[in-house]
Amino acid sequence: MNEFQLSQRLETAASFVKKGARLADIGSDHAYLPCYLAQKGWITSAIAGEVVLGPFTAAKKQIEQSNVCEVVEARLGDGLSVVEPEDHIDTITICGMGGDLIARILDAGKEEQRLKGIQRLILQPNNSEPKLRMWLLTNGYKIIEEKIIEENEKIYEILVAECSVDLEPYTENDFLFGLFLRKEKSPIFKKKWQAEIKKYQYILNSLAQSTRDVSDKKVETEKRIQQIKEEIL
Repeated sequence: MNEFQLSQRLETAASFVKKGARLADIGSDHAYLPCYLAQKGWITSAIAGEVVLGPFTAAKKQIEQSNVCEVVEARLGDGLSVVEPEDHIDTITICGMGGDLIARILDAGKEEQRLKGIQRLILQPNNSEPKLRMWLLTNGYKIIEEKIIEENEKIYEILVAECSVDLEPYTENDFLFGLFLRKEKSPIFKKKWQAEIKKYQYILNSLAQSTRDVSDKKVETEKRIQQIKEEIL
């Protein structure tokens, strides 16, 4: 068996996959995640979905090298179009994409009735986390866990959601910072938002030098800086 180590980012996402799951990993990045779980005997079956031929070929090669062809299958297609009802998928992972793109993939999947029977979504957006949280709650998904990690000087958030009729109302700060993450307020969480303050401060300094009327933008930026400062105290 060709055992290999996942990145911390993917290993964290993998830790939220339930034993015996039938997984669809969308934008599968060489199928590392499903191959890892298959080698451990953790999942029943998996689809590694890729929309571009090159990554699809790389995923097929990784599946063969990992000796998990009986469990993991690479499929070429856009988003959740690779999932069919007869696959009986119950878990979807989408890692390493922008939050807007993840939301669009889920939206298209919902319209095509491909989210039926899905019990758990495990998502790792590279940005636009608030918009993705909003999509989840708007579409009947309850966020049940969040993790924030740092790897290779980059900070990642992982969101875990399940379909639910018991949805908690979210505040603006819950969407922006993450309900679970703002309760924990880990050192990595604070580091991320301290860096965001610096970015907004740079914007503020640039606005101060502008010859145009940017008063509204200045007020908005100052408000966001204050909002972050109050959150990470």
